[in-house]
Amino acid sequence: MDFGPLATRHVVPLISMTLDKPMPTATHHYQVTPGSNRHYSWLRTRMSAERTLMSWLRTSLAMIGFGFTLAKFLDKLASAGGADEALFPAAPKYLGLGLIAAGTFALLVATIQYRQVLDYLWSDTFRAIAPDRRRLSSAYSMTLIALSAGILVFVLCLF
Repeated sequence: MDFGPLATRHVVPLISMTLDKPMPTATHHYQVTPGSNRHYSWLRTRMSAERTLMSWLRTSLAMIGFGFTLAKFLDKLASAGGADEALFPAAPKYLGLGLIAAGTFALLVATIQYRQVLDYLWSDTFRAIAPDRRRLSSAYSMTLIALSAGILVFVLCLF
């Protein structure tokens, strides 16, 4: 292999040795053994995922609600009359739709991330300390309801 005039004699052999060998695969360097402290650590991690999802839910609902307020209330206020014509009359609607879309998208991403964390926590790696039954939380149910509501509000504000 020719690496050009800028390559030094020390770098070229290192690069060529690296390019000739396949990349090693990742392996787990730990083994989970049963114990009460490890089980409680697993539960703390699960509750941390729940809290993170609830924080995203709260933030997304605030964005969806504020976007709905901008899209509908300011639209009704402008059509009430008695005020000068706005420079950009459709701006509140587009800004509101943008906030609703951003809140719904953020909630979708948070839900996907939550499911990935739960799938990892319920994987075979943690089988020794995880509970036997897999249950969905009320936060996850509320998130799915809010996600549906966000899509519905976006469609209603669009027309």
